[in-house]
Amino acid sequence: MANTSANQHISRKFDQELVNIRCNTLRLGGLAENQTVLAIKALEANDVSLAERVIGDDSKLNELEALVNDQCLQILARRQPTACDLRLVMAVIKVINDLERIGNDAKRIARITLGMAATPPQKPKLLPFSKFGESVIKLLHDTLDAFARIDVDAALEIKQRDRLLDLQYGNIMQEQINDMSNDPRSIPIALNLMWAARKLERIGDRSCNISEHTLYYAMGKEAKWPMASG
Repeated sequence: MANTSANQHISRKFDQELVNIRCNTLRLGGLAENQTVLAIKALEANDVSLAERVIGDDSKLNELEALVNDQCLQILARRQPTACDLRLVMAVIKVINDLERIGNDAKRIARITLGMAATPPQKPKLLPFSKFGESVIKLLHDTLDAFARIDVDAALEIKQRDRLLDLQYGNIMQEQINDMSNDPRSIPIALNLMWAARKLERIGDRSCNISEHTLYYAMGKEAKWPMASG
C-alpha cells in the first residue's frame, strides 16, 4: 500500500508539472502576441514611447522562455517521460523557441519605428502594412488557440492561411519597389517598411512552426511542410 500511495503521489506531481509547462507556454504565447500587437500599433501611430515599451518588455518574454525551458529539462532529467508525455515536452521546447523569436521580431519592428520617427511614412503607405499586420496577428492567435486545445484540424488549416499571408507580403514588397523606382526620395522609408513587413512575414512562418509542433504532439509524427528557421 505504501508503494502504491507513493507512486500515485509521484504520478499526480508529474501530471501537475506537465500542466505547468503547458500553462506557462500559453502565457508566453500571450506575451508574444501582445508584443506583436503593440509593435504594429507603434509603427502605425509613430508612437516612440510605445515602441520603447515593446523593446523594454522583451526581457519579460525572454525570462519566461528560459523558465519554461528549464522546467522541461528538469522533467526530462527527473521523470524520463515516454510516449505522449515525451512528445508534449519536446513540443513545448520547440514552441517556446518560436515564441521567443516572435518576440524578437516584434522588438525589431519597434526599432524600425524608432528609426523612422523623424520622418514617418504617410498614412496611405501604411494601409497595406496594417492589413497585413491584422492577418498575421489573427494567424498567431489562432495558432496559439490550436495549441491550447490540441486541435489538429485548426493546426492543419494554419498552413493554408499562411499562403495568403505570403501573397500579401509579396504585394507589399512590390509596392515598395515601385515607390523606390518612381521616387528615389522614398527609398529610406520604403526599405524600412520592407524590413518591417519581412519581420511580420517571419511571425507568420513561426506560427506555422508552432502548428507543426502541435501536430507532432497530437499525432506523433512530423508535419510534411518545410519549417521556418532563422
